[in-house]
Amino acid sequence: MTGDEAIAYIHSHGWETRAPGLDRIRELLRRLGDPQRELRFIHVAGTNGKGSVCACLASVLEEAGWRVGLNTSPHLERFQERIRVNGEEIGGDELGAVTERVRSAAGAMPEHPTEFELITAAAFLHFRERRCGVVVLETGLGGALDASNVIETPDLAVLTAMGMDHAAILGPTLRDIAAAKAGIIKPGGTVVSRGGCGEADEVFRQVCRERGASLTELDLSRLTVRRLDLEGAAFDFAPWENLSVSLAGAYQAENAALALTALEVLGKKGWDIPEKAVRRGLSKVRWPGRFEVLGKTPAFLLDGAHNAHGMRAAVQSLETLFPGRRLTFLLGILADKDAGEMLDLLAPLAERVFVLRPDSPRAMDPAALGALLAARGVEVRPCAGVEEGIEAALAAAGRDGVVCALGSLYLCGEVRSAWFKRGRA
Repeated sequence: MTGDEAIAYIHSHGWETRAPGLDRIRELLRRLGDPQRELRFIHVAGTNGKGSVCACLASVLEEAGWRVGLNTSPHLERFQERIRVNGEEIGGDELGAVTERVRSAAGAMPEHPTEFELITAAAFLHFRERRCGVVVLETGLGGALDASNVIETPDLAVLTAMGMDHAAILGPTLRDIAAAKAGIIKPGGTVVSRGGCGEADEVFRQVCRERGASLTELDLSRLTVRRLDLEGAAFDFAPWENLSVSLAGAYQAENAALALTALEVLGKKGWDIPEKAVRRGLSKVRWPGRFEVLGKTPAFLLDGAHNAHGMRAAVQSLETLFPGRRLTFLLGILADKDAGEMLDLLAPLAERVFVLRPDSPRAMDPAALGALLAARGVEVRPCAGVEEGIEAALAAAGRDGVVCALGSLYLCGEVRSAWFKRGRA
């Protein structure tokens, strides 16, 4: 099986018609020799910030000398982004080989596993074969019934920022969503939480008490941001001083602080993570599509804000970096998101918005999106495709303007690919 054949096979098994649960992934992994039992995990769940926190943790641990597996979703441009070892994406031949084994095991099961279950099994096989010392594992959707939750008690569970998303599946209330994500809290486990969301925090504290898990919450009073610009942030996180993270969003210093809190907890458990590794790892971290700076004349930013919580964070970053400015946006949103709340946040900053259809069957019709923007007094310009949208937005903004593309991770991937394909810098 080639890498392309592996990807086609995986994508051919959707989850929509399957009942949620862990029975299929448990059975699949049993048939594969339970590779997850030979691995150590840091398990990360939450509404927003999961990928950035995972990237920070993986970067620091790699600098500390660990062989680090990183399993995240979704991908932006290439499927192989989901499975990495010390920053190296799984190769096509490697993906084909592990997926061939997964396909053989899955084909013998009474109920075939879903797409995400197949990916999870392939990742665990790859990490075992590459002899990873630790795997930073991001949940796909929720926590309790997410395929990643097949693992036993991880070395650490991390809960990132909470908000309303996937309510139709996990909701309908924030407490329901928090309860689903709290499923990664295992009996006797060690947990670090972003905090700052009262309803969710109550759920996490209660579940930790019930399961005898220790809980550490991020203390933002320790955080002082010294500098924030398009190069990233410089900050203190008492008693740490003069730290830097090369991620530009205003929220990224908080994500780095959460990762640092997690590293401190691991240090108390006996993990050897030298200060030099912390500083170098944070300063070197990269996470594409999360307030990523693609160009500077004009400024062209790319952000994966795909729900109201993410949009609020993106807007706050834009207001901090470009105070008083009205900006040009390239926007595409999925129809199952709270578009009204997202646009209420975006509209006050918008000089004009170029609307697109993300490459997803769940995409909102650009005409409907444009109508919602027009009702909020925003100038709307439809675009037939991403390349046209990029060129039109750049021309409208001018050399001294600011363009921000956001609204969907699908759109992020398309914009990023188109940008670099055209040789921009």
